[in-house]
Amino acid sequence: MIAIEFPPPDFKVINEGSVQMIFDAYRKKYVVLTPEEWVRQNFLNYLVKSHQYPSSLMGVEKEIHLGELKKRCDIVIYNRESKPWMIVECKEMDVALNMNVLEQIVRYNMALPVPFLVITNGINTFCCRLKGRDNAPEFMTALPAFG
Repeated sequence: MIAIEFPPPDFKVINEGSVQMIFDAYRKKYVVLTPEEWVRQNFLNYLVKSHQYPSSLMGVEKEIHLGELKKRCDIVIYNRESKPWMIVECKEMDVALNMNVLEQIVRYNMALPVPFLVITNGINTFCCRLKGRDNAPEFMTALPAFG
């Protein structure tokens, strides 16, 4: 497990009627502030401010195809050659990071192969590097440095 200390939030949050909306700087629009969205926005903020991942190389809610199914990756980080480098799957804080979550991100990796997979619920975070021809997972104790 990787310890995460989120930087102080500086989000733009508004109310539209009874619904709270948060500005997603990556999608350039306000989105409903769900518990999962809170985790996603804080994790994006953490990657940029604490690990200096370039915000210009991040995609949010990127559509992928698994056979005939359309799915969305919460966060995709691209390398400087614009190739997918990391997939991050965010869950709300009360969702356990179990085998179901790990299997979900592994399926996403079949459609969008990357060397790094991350799952987080804002409390617990796990990262694995996929190595070799068989993509053997190696769990890491820290997120990889970008670059």
